[in-house]
Amino acid sequence: MTGLLNLGSLVLGLLAWILPVVNLMRYKNHEINNWVALSFMSISACAISLCFQILYNYHLVRIEDWNAIMDTMYAVAFAATVLLIVTIILNAITLFLYHDRIAK
Repeated sequence: MTGLLNLGSLVLGLLAWILPVVNLMRYKNHEINNWVALSFMSISACAISLCFQILYNYHLVRIEDWNAIMDTMYAVAFAATVLLIVTIILNAITLFLYHDRIAK
């Protein structure tokens, strides 16, 4: 069951990147109906993905698997940082582009 936390984290992390890309691809088609909802879902998917990683690390602490924690902590911290930074950048670009279109 706890292995699903890593799979869920991966899927939600990819979703957090795909949704703003979909927003950016729709920008050319002049469709601006639900870009805020997609951005909100993207940020939410990122947050849930990071929460799944925290819960998985909690599980490792609870079962006292210190070797697994020590072996994977650098990669988990790096991946979480990349996920968060890229998600923020993609959603900031989306916000910047759509804000200019709405202001006109």
